[in-house]
Amino acid sequence: MTQRPSEPDAAERRSLAGEPPPPDVVSFIQFCHHRRGVGWPELYDEMCGVAARREYQGWDHADLASHGLTFSLFEMPRLAAWVRAVLDGADDGAVSGHRGATTPRRQPQGAVA
Repeated sequence: MTQRPSEPDAAERRSLAGEPPPPDVVSFIQFCHHRRGVGWPELYDEMCGVAARREYQGWDHADLASHGLTFSLFEMPRLAAWVRAVLDGADDGAVSGHRGATTPRRQPQGAVA
């Protein structure tokens, strides 16, 4: 009988979601966010497209996986947590270690800035 590869259990996936993203992953997420200025889950679609077209440093899905970023459903909680950490860090500079240019937030119509 063929055995399926074991997948991480729920507790292991939760612990993976708490680890900080590697610097190359932070740069990739920032690159994709800068292009579209959207948050999760729309940013997921942008990241998949960028990887498929090799628009970030020529990296495809396999290259990103070698840097720790995969688009697997089993890794989705970790990726979503990384995106939130990077986007939150863009507001306070915590993830990248410096304050750079950020994508301006859109104001709802009729809102006073």
